[in-house]
Amino acid sequence: MHPSVKNNWPQQSDTFGRIITLNNSYDDNLQKGWLGKLEAGLTKSSLSLTNSLNELLVKKKLDSQTLEEIEDVLITADLGVETAHQISKKLASTRFGKDANPTEVRRVVADEIIEILSPVAQPLSLNPANRPHVILVCGVNGTGKTTTVGKLAHKFVEDGKHVMLAAGDTFRAAATEQLKIWGERAACSVISKETGSDPAGLVFEAFQQARKDSADVLLIDTAGRLQNNSELMEELQKIIRVVQRFDKTAPHSCLLVLDATVGQNAHSQVEIFLRMVNVTGLILTKIDGSAKGGVLVSLAQKNGLPVHAIGVGEQPDDLQTFSATDFALSLLDIRA
Repeated sequence: MHPSVKNNWPQQSDTFGRIITLNNSYDDNLQKGWLGKLEAGLTKSSLSLTNSLNELLVKKKLDSQTLEEIEDVLITADLGVETAHQISKKLASTRFGKDANPTEVRRVVADEIIEILSPVAQPLSLNPANRPHVILVCGVNGTGKTTTVGKLAHKFVEDGKHVMLAAGDTFRAAATEQLKIWGERAACSVISKETGSDPAGLVFEAFQQARKDSADVLLIDTAGRLQNNSELMEELQKIIRVVQRFDKTAPHSCLLVLDATVGQNAHSQVEIFLRMVNVTGLILTKIDGSAKGGVLVSLAQKNGLPVHAIGVGEQPDDLQTFSATDFALSLLDIRA
């Protein structure tokens, strides 16, 4: 390992909460299974980025022209202009040998990405004082929002929490049916109404029921129609007013679900939803379906919003707590 590269030994977080250091009590098979999924999910992004870097560095000195070309590669990989420039400066100041070894260069890039991502890699935690802890889940239609709600429910139930789901996307019958399926899988109640019902009214009933049943968590799915931003904003704000009638501090978490396949368009989605609600954290989905996974780095650099989890597949366990180290090493195809 090059002396300029820090030894960022991974820590693995359990289900959006407690930190578990890698020791004898940790289930190594579980960790390896998730890391394998993450590496496989980032294959498209990793191949595109590492192949381009390797080709640039074959028999080349790390001079100003090569650094400019590396910067272009990083921008093309959706890491963003600011991030690419920061990494280029770091490479320029790093003392390499006569010829830049591609693996050493990738390690420096990975280390810089870890530095950027580490502050935002924050598990989604629940406050036991909130009964229920209300989680409002937002996002554009097609991001995997409803699926994410179901996976979160699965995680919380695995942690022994009493979870209730509110099918707040009342404009899509498919969303309600999908959430019911996830509710059955996770063995938790789903509050729903007929298509076209008032979402705020549904959330009112869901909160009442959650209080009555002493639920630990109330997960609220929402619509994601962006054809009319003002209507969506009004709808989300009405839902928030309803839950604040019961608890002035609710919603306690407001999560924005983003689809990795949209690349830099994710930035505009963040801006839109920040104008609508107080987004407290991000979840990035469909990393396995795109070569644009690097957008997560530019999101962290620009907005600094906590990244709670990432998804790499359709199974309940394919949504896991975000680890900056695991992500960066997988993206640059480096084995810890």
